[in-house]
Amino acid sequence: MLLNFDEFFSINSKRMKKSVIRELLKLTAKPEIISFAGGLPSPESFPVKKVKEIVDEVLDNEGKIALQYSATEGDPVLREQLLKHASRNGMDVKEENLLVTTSSQQGLDLTAKIFIDPGDPIIVELPSYVGGLGAFNAYGAEMIGVPLDEEGKSAILLREELKVLDESGNKPKFIYIVPDFQNPAGVTMSLKRRHEILELASEFNLIILEDSPYRELRFEGDHVPTIYSLDTEGRVILLGTFSKIFAPGFRLGWILAPAEVITKLVIAKQSTDLCPPTFSQRIVGRFMEKGYLEQNIEKIKHMYRRKRDIMLDAFEKYMPEGVTWTKPEGGLFLFLRVPAHMGIDTDELFYKAVDRKVAYVVGSAFHCDDSGHDAMRINFSYPTEDQIVEGAKRLATVIKEHIK
Repeated sequence: MLLNFDEFFSINSKRMKKSVIRELLKLTAKPEIISFAGGLPSPESFPVKKVKEIVDEVLDNEGKIALQYSATEGDPVLREQLLKHASRNGMDVKEENLLVTTSSQQGLDLTAKIFIDPGDPIIVELPSYVGGLGAFNAYGAEMIGVPLDEEGKSAILLREELKVLDESGNKPKFIYIVPDFQNPAGVTMSLKRRHEILELASEFNLIILEDSPYRELRFEGDHVPTIYSLDTEGRVILLGTFSKIFAPGFRLGWILAPAEVITKLVIAKQSTDLCPPTFSQRIVGRFMEKGYLEQNIEKIKHMYRRKRDIMLDAFEKYMPEGVTWTKPEGGLFLFLRVPAHMGIDTDELFYKAVDRKVAYVVGSAFHCDDSGHDAMRINFSYPTEDQIVEGAKRLATVIKEHIK
């Protein structure tokens, strides 16, 4: 008799769900499909020649170090560059406030691991990053969504939720925010709203988990400081990543947090992977040391701004009246909504779109309350400029054909 593993799996493992995006990407992998689905950087953004140069130098000069284990906290060369990077962005960070991670997704998992007990409420955005929702769900969090407006997470609605939870004695563990060119909505939280959220966190004595993988990719508008840099009480944890500004294949990110939190995260990380990959870290550290990262970011911003503009123009030209979308000032995504009177469920429409050789991510994947069936996330960084125009035509045609 074959063994039934269901009776052996842990409660945590039974909570885990497959990534909706990764599952959808399997359906969109065919080359004839124009995919707006993945959050993939453009392959043209990868600095292949400069990486080859650094790889050769690292192997020639530091091979015995780069191919060895490193400290859990991260390689010293990369750590030094990350501290300088934080300082240039207005953040006063010391060594004890920094942990290098194996991608920022690991940062989400480790943070959930050290803070969440089953049944703990946490505050997320509505919509919110699906990778965050997956990490929190795996540890049994009760996720409470607070809707976004044009300035980010609504402070008014957040206060209402916090008051209800406070009166019931059910205190949230943290507030999760993607403040810069939010995934999936593309909205950036205003400076005023960041101060309001910080004030609420102070009033209700809460932690803020600031997830900011896109903030360096601003195409237009005014720079807005991180919530971490505005915090004067040590209650903000900031996650960053090289995946969108350098190359996702290196699988490197970082966490900035109070020293006490970093210590607990280090212990949690040691039971996961012991340390980040030394070779990748040393390459990225030397890459930053030469000033190549800033050059690459500028190249990416120019490339993505043009793609965003082409997509916005194509949507204006081809989408039926009543369909709306966000107009992000940076990042990789915009969020499209169809009005209720059209009678379209974007979960069902997805398969019709794939038949028409165009794909997106369903909006419901980003909503902890199973709403968002009127929305879709659209990526403009990965497809070519010609594909953006043709994909917009195909998507508009599918929507028009299924208006009820």
